[in-house]
Amino acid sequence: MNDPRLVKMAQIMVRYSTEVKEGDRVIIRGFPLEANASPLIKEIVREVLRAGGHPHINIDVPGVTEIILDEANDKQLQCVDPFHKMMIETFDVDIRLSSATNTKGMMNVNLESLGKRQKAYADLSDTWMQRSASGELRWVVTRYPTNAYAQDADMSLAEYEQFLFSTTYADRDDPIAAYEEIREAQEKLVKWMEGKDRVQLKGPNVDLELSVKGRKFINCCGHRNIPDGEIFTGPVEGSLNGWIRFSYPTAHRGIEVAGVEFHFKDGEITKFQASKGEEVLAAMFKGDPATKYVGELGIGTNRAIAQLTRDMLFDEKTWGTIHLAIGAGYPETGSKNKSPIHWDMLCDMRDGGQIIVDGELFYEGGEFRI
Repeated sequence: MNDPRLVKMAQIMVRYSTEVKEGDRVIIRGFPLEANASPLIKEIVREVLRAGGHPHINIDVPGVTEIILDEANDKQLQCVDPFHKMMIETFDVDIRLSSATNTKGMMNVNLESLGKRQKAYADLSDTWMQRSASGELRWVVTRYPTNAYAQDADMSLAEYEQFLFSTTYADRDDPIAAYEEIREAQEKLVKWMEGKDRVQLKGPNVDLELSVKGRKFINCCGHRNIPDGEIFTGPVEGSLNGWIRFSYPTAHRGIEVAGVEFHFKDGEITKFQASKGEEVLAAMFKGDPATKYVGELGIGTNRAIAQLTRDMLFDEKTWGTIHLAIGAGYPETGSKNKSPIHWDMLCDMRDGGQIIVDGELFYEGGEFRI
């Protein structure tokens, strides 16, 4: 008999997050073969079938990407997987389940090859973004508990399992009702931000001004991420001026940076530094100029996430934090920044950080003041 919490997670993702319906083509992908995430995979397949959808499994074999980046020539790096292309362009639902057994596998990859590979997939990344924004493609991403995730979060596997199920509400009698409560509470914040323009971020780690004029804030309440709990938008691209220091380490495709500080002028990162991984940022900015601009400003609201996990799926939802993402913005917010990269970085605001909107105090020390 399966863990009832896994059954509820599958129900959340299929019935609520992606609302699978009759005839939908559903891809279930992203989990490494070596991790035994099959109990949750089976429940997702069961729920997709009950909803009338057509489930398709795509298994990611760990280590393959590293081999490609190490061995492939330029022509091979630029070759786009036709099966992946078909999935992005034609499937109705994308359910991604990660269950890594080693989260550091990409730490020492060839950065030049990675940049070429990402550039080759840029058009496909844009297609994914556009289909998502239009509603043609519904998607959700979550984690399956593994020792690797538990170690990153400084937890035992049992502790991480409990953390995962509590923050996703899969341990509740009615998890979907919990997400609906979040939706209602956050909708007030989103509505208040309609028509606003100037946003000032102030605190020990930030002194940054930007515009959200004409942009839309999105209410994140379990429709794309499990766990969830944030509101976000895409800042006007040329509007950022000032600086921000990110409080915690962050990783993109398993490549970690820490102690990151950005300085902006007219939207562009003109100066940057990092205590770890500065060369990664330099290579990224050189390979894709769009990553010098911000695609997202988000505010975390999930009080159940009270500690750093070194996994941005959780960390960006942490109550009392904000995050910026360099690179691609989500078109549904009005963002015009296009890139194959979307890298979230986290700034703690609980030590007196403020968000001032059109001269009015919106947020202070982790609490909304409106």
